[in-house]
Formats: sequence, structure tokens, C-alpha cells
Amino acid sequence: MITVQTTVNAPLDKVWFAFNNPDDIVKWNQASPDWHCPKAENDLQNGGTLKSTMAAKDGSFQFEFEAKYDEIIPNKFIRYYIADGRKVEIDFMEENNSTVITEKFDPENQNPEEMQRQGWQAILDSFKNYVETKNE
Repeated sequence: MITVQTTVNAPLDKVWFAFNNPDDIVKWNQASPDWHCPKAENDLQNGGTLKSTMAAKDGSFQFEFEAKYDEIIPNKFIRYYIADGRKVEIDFMEENNSTVITEKFDPENQNPEEMQRQGWQAILDSFKNYVETKNE
């Protein structure tokens, strides 16, 4: 598994909500400024699905992401399986009014693992920036 991590300077409740709320997901779910997430759906329950579209802003490329939740412990842990069968585990831990998010995911076989790690880290960094600057 590949691991990425960040510390968000915000309380756990705020972090959990923004991570899972579709209206927030569309605002942070991209790896770079030339990409965006035009739509997201999230049924956060065991057996529920997470769906999002990530697209280049110039319209040159887009892809659909879909996953099914396997385990959810509110404000602590999420595990889901991406449509291609890869497992993702996300831990949320509150520390001194900040929240540490650790994501572990099975790599896919098309791109180098370091490239995948950088991409997932960039999305997590986008989330951190979004939460920390939201409602300032």
C-alpha cells in the first residue's frame, strides 16, 4: 500500500464534514489548479457509494471515480474499495485542535507508484488548503 498524510489545522468535526460532503468535495478534489471536480455524490454508509468526476479545466480529459464503502467509523476511519477492486483506508486523528489524515491505498498498475503517491498527496494538500482557508 502507498501512504500519504497531512495535518489540517482545523477540528476533527469540520475536517470530517468537509471530507465527506459533496458540496465541499467539488471544491477541493483536484491535484492541481488546472483540474477541477465538476460533480460529486457521497452516500457515506456501509455499502454506500462515493462518486466523483475529475476533469481538466480545458476539457481535454476527465475520468470518473467510483468506490463502495466497506467500513465507516464516524470521525475516525473510512475504508472503501474503488471500482477496480483496489482498497483505500483513511484514518482521522485529532491532535491539539488539528486533524491528522492518513490515507493508504493499493497502487494501480499503469503508473509508477511515486507518481501515484504524488497525485494522491496533491489532492490531500488541496483538501488541507481548502479547509484551512474556508470561511476565513
